[in-house]
Amino acid sequence: MKSMKDIYELLKQYGTFIYTRDRLGDILLMEDEIRELYKAKVLEPKDFQTAMLILRQEASRIEKEGKNIH
Repeated sequence: MKSMKDIYELLKQYGTFIYTRDRLGDILLMEDEIRELYKAKVLEPKDFQTAMLILRQEASRIEKEGKNIH
């Protein structure tokens, strides 16, 4: 897992499709879904950590872009 696209594909495998037109909101929902898959022991610890890192990096990037617009 290396990108947001990989996380979308992973969630799609489990029937989860997230798109709300709010990129940051999507990331938060994706984090919740990844946590639930991990709690259900569907994801390995390494995959869970990697996914969460990618999601947090993307959220940080979006927040920085938002601050640069103003």
